[in-house]
Amino acid sequence: MSVFITGTDTGVGKTYVTCLILEALRGQGIDAVGYKPVACGDRADATRLAAASGNLARDEVNPVFLKPALAPLVAGILENRTLTLAELVQGYQQLAERHTTVLVEGVGGWEVPLAPGLQVSDLAAALALPVLVVAANRLGCLNHVRLTVDAIRTRGLTCVGIILNQLEDEMDTAMITNKGVIEQVAGVPLLAHLIYHQDFLEPEALHQFTRAAPPV
Repeated sequence: MSVFITGTDTGVGKTYVTCLILEALRGQGIDAVGYKPVACGDRADATRLAAASGNLARDEVNPVFLKPALAPLVAGILENRTLTLAELVQGYQQLAERHTTVLVEGVGGWEVPLAPGLQVSDLAAALALPVLVVAANRLGCLNHVRLTVDAIRTRGLTCVGIILNQLEDEMDTAMITNKGVIEQVAGVPLLAHLIYHQDFLEPEALHQFTRAAPPV
């Protein structure tokens, strides 16, 4: 039941959501680990994922680290390093050989450039995993989710659903109404709506996730 987790943008809470799912799965005795193939700027997210993966080695969770806090393509240019699809896929395969479930966290949004001619969507297509979309609940969310889900389908991949993440404590009209129409707009299930700083995944949300993401 490995899954590729993408976002509608950077900073929408992909690592936060991935860690919640990992903790919930591992709490049920499932050997689940995270994989963040590329990190830029710092490795705080990779450290969190490694801890949520049962204290897996950080270099296994995050094999590629680029110091500039930029898109990987640009960070790679500045560091004179060109990422390859093969090395990113290999990191996943090494984890998948030893663990039941691997949650692959993308970088930023769906089409973020990793290297010349290589986008996040290319990595997702190569892994051929079902895709989960994390979206920040705010004005513009419906448009961003629809564009992302359509792009996932264009790649011939299955979008298993959306997790709507509340980045602010107070909710405006857009935030309140997004939840009610997002399934209609995107054509995929809303698996969970996480309130601000929620530190657990509801059992029903986990059930929907495991049901939507069959073993691969």
